[in-house]
Amino acid sequence: MVQIGECRVASGPEVTLATLALGSCVAVAAFDRRTRVGGLLHILLPDSALDPDKAKRSPGVFADTGLALLWRQLRAAGADLSRLEIQLAGGASINGAPTYGDIGASNLAAVRRWLACTGAQIVGEQVGGTDPKSVRLDLSTGRFWNCSPGKAPVTIGPESQRSKL
Repeated sequence: MVQIGECRVASGPEVTLATLALGSCVAVAAFDRRTRVGGLLHILLPDSALDPDKAKRSPGVFADTGLALLWRQLRAAGADLSRLEIQLAGGASINGAPTYGDIGASNLAAVRRWLACTGAQIVGEQVGGTDPKSVRLDLSTGRFWNCSPGKAPVTIGPESQRSKL
């Protein structure tokens, strides 16, 4: 289980990484299909400049420091960064939540900017809207899906196309 502001990287067919209740937060899933190394990051805020001290203590809270941490951990676990399949979820505008601008949209923009600088390709996403999302990444298949309570599971990204074949 990946909590808010955490990053987890693992490998092995028995491993599924999950995070719950993404509202304006963004989950970034990364998977190297050849090595079966994958990671999941649960970002709370877009930019570590908002609180540099917190970024040092908990880099996964912010898009810029969290993604850098995810990349380092994936590489250390044996993933080839050029083969990563990136999938996103979250970034909602949750009704009734206090807002200081649209944090969900800011989080998504920060993630996309960072990924664009690395050349990483996003292969699937379920972002925006107003509903919270809970997601899982299965390291045996690379399947990334929204498994929110009360809703049918929805596969995100390339696995959704494979399941239709």
